[in-house]
Amino acid sequence: MRQGAVLCLILVLLIFISVISVGGCAEKQADEQISRTRLLLDTLCTITAFGDFESGELESIIDDAFDYIEELEALFSITLDGSDVWRINHAGGEPVAVDERTIEVIKAGLEFGEISDGMFDITIGRASRLWDFSGEPRVPFEAELEEALATVDFRQVIIDGNTVQLKNSDAWIDLGAIAKGYMAYKTGEFLAGRGVSGALVDLGGDVVAVGNRQDGNPWRIALREPFGGADDWLGVIEISWASVMASGTYERQFEIDGMRYHHILDPNTGKPVISDVISATVITETGMVGEGLSTLAVLLGSEKVSELFEGFQGFMGAVLVLENGRLLELGDVRFID
Repeated sequence: MRQGAVLCLILVLLIFISVISVGGCAEKQADEQISRTRLLLDTLCTITAFGDFESGELESIIDDAFDYIEELEALFSITLDGSDVWRINHAGGEPVAVDERTIEVIKAGLEFGEISDGMFDITIGRASRLWDFSGEPRVPFEAELEEALATVDFRQVIIDGNTVQLKNSDAWIDLGAIAKGYMAYKTGEFLAGRGVSGALVDLGGDVVAVGNRQDGNPWRIALREPFGGADDWLGVIEISWASVMASGTYERQFEIDGMRYHHILDPNTGKPVISDVISATVITETGMVGEGLSTLAVLLGSEKVSELFEGFQGFMGAVLVLENGRLLELGDVRFID
């Protein structure tokens, strides 16, 4: 097992959202529910699904769903040689023809940039690549950050039909703040399109529910306490046909010389953002919106996002954990007993 896999097995103990499913971890049950887990996207991804299929058919559908996730990763990865994002970043400012799904995610990223006055910026790529939260942690030098920050401005991204161009030829885009939510949601659509009766897609804590559980009740999702142990829960919520996305300063972080650094970067400084929100879980109709909003919560802080969330199309509810320990519930969030 490579180093990244070992790290993911450790990180899974700290993920903010944990799926509570009937039947535990059984492979295949009498009612044809199957759960499979793979190491993808540098995290553990689990798909649970059920339906009325011939023997082996459901397993094949789930395998195809994992392949679909890899197909999307091959579009959005900043590090994968030849991905759409990689080609845009290495085009020297020239227009690049990309997949329509890449256009969709980039457009959403630009919209989040507009509504946040640039605090959400997909051209953070040069700065984000200076940090290493999965290998050997390092704090970038100030000179490195200054050079990277000169390339950060989402308004330099030009979309024309199926092409994307970076006006600043040194800029890099990074879709990490929204791509996984998009992938989770699209995987849910993929499974529904293949005829599953219900499914739960969990991409390392980003969760999408397709329909209900086998007993007809909503899926149950446990929200874990940030920085807490395996049995520390904020509460349990129920969802059907919805996405639950989480972001927080607890997810990818390290400590050097008594200072803790996390992966959600302020585009004005290139350093971890200072915010009163240490974690945000957002329930939305679609995963990409949910992941974008959960990141915005940490970037903007609780006061600014409270009003923004309430008026956002597709927003259903959110749970914010603040630095002072307060729990802030927005929208229609109901914890069950």
